[in-house]
Amino acid sequence: MNYSGLFHWMGRKLNPKKRLREVVIIYVLFLMVSFRKHSIDAAATFSNSSKSRFSKFLMNHSDLAVVKLDELSKKQAKQFGKNILFMADGELPWKIAIIIDATLQGRSSLHAQNVKRFNHGNGFVIGHQWTNIVLFINDVLISLPPIAFYTRSYCKKHKLTYKTEHDHVVEYLEDIDIYDYIGLHNPNEVVVLADSGYDNKKVENVIDSKGWHFVFALKKKRSVKTKKQYATTLKSKGWYQVEQLFKNCRRVKWVTVFLPKNSPEKKKKKRMEFRIRQIIGYLRYVGKVQLICSEFKKRPNGRKKYLASNNLKAMPRQLLLAYRIRWEIEIFHKMIKMFLGFEDVATKSFKSVISHVHWVYCRLLTSFFLKGHLLFCNIINQLKYKQYLCLNVIIYFLEFSAIFIQNLVQKPSILILIKLIRSVENNLF
Repeated sequence: MNYSGLFHWMGRKLNPKKRLREVVIIYVLFLMVSFRKHSIDAAATFSNSSKSRFSKFLMNHSDLAVVKLDELSKKQAKQFGKNILFMADGELPWKIAIIIDATLQGRSSLHAQNVKRFNHGNGFVIGHQWTNIVLFINDVLISLPPIAFYTRSYCKKHKLTYKTEHDHVVEYLEDIDIYDYIGLHNPNEVVVLADSGYDNKKVENVIDSKGWHFVFALKKKRSVKTKKQYATTLKSKGWYQVEQLFKNCRRVKWVTVFLPKNSPEKKKKKRMEFRIRQIIGYLRYVGKVQLICSEFKKRPNGRKKYLASNNLKAMPRQLLLAYRIRWEIEIFHKMIKMFLGFEDVATKSFKSVISHVHWVYCRLLTSFFLKGHLLFCNIINQLKYKQYLCLNVIIYFLEFSAIFIQNLVQKPSILILIKLIRSVENNLF
């Protein structure tokens, strides 16, 4: 595919306004090319145009980037949603996974708009926070429009209502309609995966109200009860922290679970050993759940992970296997930061940052479409080559029969048939 064909193909996929067509396609193409830094200066050098062209485009058309990302994500989800299989090669009872996680977009100073100092690990990061919600269908991760976190000062200056990250996630889950992405589906085949940062009663209740299942990591201090305690005590009393509950229930035996290891060397069939304990109990302000305490078997003094799920029929091994799928979004964050220029924006206006982030995600989805298109073209070319060989074999056979079987078949009819096949060959190739 030459540049002209690629340009027109991307124009059909993105379908921007006519006056913005060239700058949109050039910017997405620039994000596809390997650069040391995907900045506005580099985009101007790539397109042999001015820097102001892209700075004005990013600042004035942030809504366009949001709309195009929503359209591309729905297109790709519908493409993979025609025949959805159960996850983990049929070992899990779910077909669709919604993964929630946040990432930080580092900035060099606090002078840009909507910049905050976030605690991260042992230190802090200055920049923006984005909450990503992605779909995982048929082992393919589809990025949905992310949620931007707005600081109190930015909301006060622009007359916006301040909301916490959990409030944004609750609104997002209430408004999202999976039917727009994959069509008809069974809500019981949808699972939401998140770490302990989203262990919130509002988030979990919204998921339960939509008929979905969740597999969340719990905070150590989250209040829980066993079924017996819930039946014999008042609802406002008798709650234990989940860590203390598993310490009190020492009679619950440890069970060894084997999980496949994420390794490209499939021939070695590596696996990881965990030991788990399971309790059916109640999560405060949520309801009846399945509680899991897991740790590495060979490192019993290591860190324990506490999981909760409202699917009471799932096996403990299935819950661990489902929670491991959450790691796909961590790989997604690493990829967009290392290769797609997620943190390379250096503008003061936060609208420009919104545009850049959404175009980065559009570039990722467009590359998936492009790979499929090139693979389809390659298959078509191979089929055409095979058809060409078959037609030549038929022509040679008819020419041979016209010479040696003149008594059985009239020669003019065979010549007419040869001309007909030649015309078909010219039309095909």
